[in-house]
Amino acid sequence: MANVLIFIDNPGAALKKSSLELLTLGRSLGETAVAVNGDLGSGVSAAFADYGVSSVYRPSVQDLDDYLVAAKAAYLAAAVQAAGATTVLLDNSPEGKEIAARLGIRLSAGVITDVVAVDQDGTAHKSVLAGSYTTAAKTTTPVSVLTVKANNVAPEPAAGPSAPETTTIDVPADSTSAAARITSREQKVASGRPDLTDARIVVAGGRGLDGDFGPVEQLADALGAAVGASRAATDAGWISHDAQVGQTGKTVSPQLYISAGISGAIQQKAGMQTAKVIVAVNKDAESPVFEIADFGIIGDLFDVLPQATEEIKKRKG
Repeated sequence: MANVLIFIDNPGAALKKSSLELLTLGRSLGETAVAVNGDLGSGVSAAFADYGVSSVYRPSVQDLDDYLVAAKAAYLAAAVQAAGATTVLLDNSPEGKEIAARLGIRLSAGVITDVVAVDQDGTAHKSVLAGSYTTAAKTTTPVSVLTVKANNVAPEPAAGPSAPETTTIDVPADSTSAAARITSREQKVASGRPDLTDARIVVAGGRGLDGDFGPVEQLADALGAAVGASRAATDAGWISHDAQVGQTGKTVSPQLYISAGISGAIQQKAGMQTAKVIVAVNKDAESPVFEIADFGIIGDLFDVLPQATEEIKKRKG
């Protein structure tokens, strides 16, 4: 019986860094099992063994992605019962949080989101109120459900590989028969850049770009970074809304966050204040972003960013 159950949704050919972080965190808390939705390739199975997973669960229904999250929550609840897990770890994506909420209802379990660290005794640490405070919380229920922010745990394989057994979990029929079904999908054009919430480096632009994200994208590509944006930039239609970082957008926690032409209002801080290093570029010396920046550059971003891009290319070359 595993102490910790980790949910990994559609891992693809290889596990993302955020999934490896969950496996590392889970192992620090006890014996780990994984509930997978989607294809289970040889590379993913090998990673599970390398990270010391004891058991792998798969759903009896192979089309869970044809439904909204209710079916996934039902599957995960059944996997928790099979594993005898007392802690469930999920990613901190919007869907991960919704699954966690539904799972909490099904299991009468305490749910904690936006977690950045977990102690051996189950105490979860998280940042709240736009990153102004760091809090410690612990559920009082038999099962704890935690959604964990990416880029807060260094992935580390187990001392020796395991040999996880794979078990099929029966998904309750009522979770699919009564669930909302997805009728169509539209494939997003791949940018070749890392996913915003998983990226180790994020370059974000705001109102100061005046519609031209070229300098931000060029610097991001030179660094192998993701591109983010403020709400002002996405509302103006300069970049798609899925790039928005902030209280009403995505929350990121990269090793390096470069803010260009963003004032740093409280709504924006809420999405990036837990970044390890923050570099701000703004020509307004009184901009609030400099209050939280580790390094500040007062200057025109259209001069600063291209110079940084060229210098990085030279050093990489």
